[in-house]
Amino acid sequence: MGQKVVRSLLFLFIGLLPLTVSAQQTRRTPEGFSWVNPGSEKLVASISKKIRHRTFQSKSMGIPVGYYIYLPPGYYQQENKNRRYPVVYNLHGGRPGGEYKMISIHRFVDAAIRAEQIDPVIYVFPNGGPMSWYNYPAFKQGQGEDVFIKETIPHIDKQYRTIARREARGLQGYSQGGRGTTRIMFKYPELFGSVAPGGAGFATEKRIQENDGDESDAINFGSGYNTWDLAKKYSQRKDAPPLHPLVWVGAEEENYQSNLDFMDYLKELGIPYDKLVAPGIGHHAGKIYEIRGDIILQFHNTNFKRILAP
Repeated sequence: MGQKVVRSLLFLFIGLLPLTVSAQQTRRTPEGFSWVNPGSEKLVASISKKIRHRTFQSKSMGIPVGYYIYLPPGYYQQENKNRRYPVVYNLHGGRPGGEYKMISIHRFVDAAIRAEQIDPVIYVFPNGGPMSWYNYPAFKQGQGEDVFIKETIPHIDKQYRTIARREARGLQGYSQGGRGTTRIMFKYPELFGSVAPGGAGFATEKRIQENDGDESDAINFGSGYNTWDLAKKYSQRKDAPPLHPLVWVGAEEENYQSNLDFMDYLKELGIPYDKLVAPGIGHHAGKIYEIRGDIILQFHNTNFKRILAP
């Protein structure tokens, strides 16, 4: 009898081993990911002095978190020492996160300000975490959304002369960042007064919705954590601050049809939106900015101007 018990316990222990190893593996962050990632040495060497890489210490994780920031011309001039500025947070695409992604669009922002096409504005390029703007507890230090909302934004408002109000805070992103922008704007509408998701993979978000949080066999974000459900939940809130997003996409990209489908869904929910399609352009934020970036910049500028006008 004793041998049977020992043998049974041994089999039970062996049977649990894969689960233990698997659980440990899920705690690892993706290969090559870092919460501080300014990019390659070549990229860093080529970056304009108009944009700066900075870090702050995350209280929740106990490690540094990186970001790039563009400060408008005149920010450090003595006559502007008391001036405060609107701020736009640009959420990068790709996965895992890296704050260097999409920083090239600061060139369009800077050129528009210098040409007096838009008012001076601060642009921030945060790091989206190992799963790019998702909270993903299966990864150690995987709370990308929380680090952005609860730590990055408060740090920027404290460290720089922002107008720390919803009416002067913008949010935009492309691809994974477009998905993140959409989820976050509907989850935290009280934080952002100007929102512009671009090139988002709404078909992937639909798959997540229809499969109880599964993006794939290996990745589950949980039920309700997707753009479709969050948009519906927002539309049902009686106290929700108004959102009027600009949805932008390339006419030749793989996400084009799903963006049209999502805009139809917004219409069904009674959520107003503006539509921007870049003709002849595939899945490339920079190329969209080359031919339609002025519209995106003016969208934010108009929102800030209208809301902040005396």
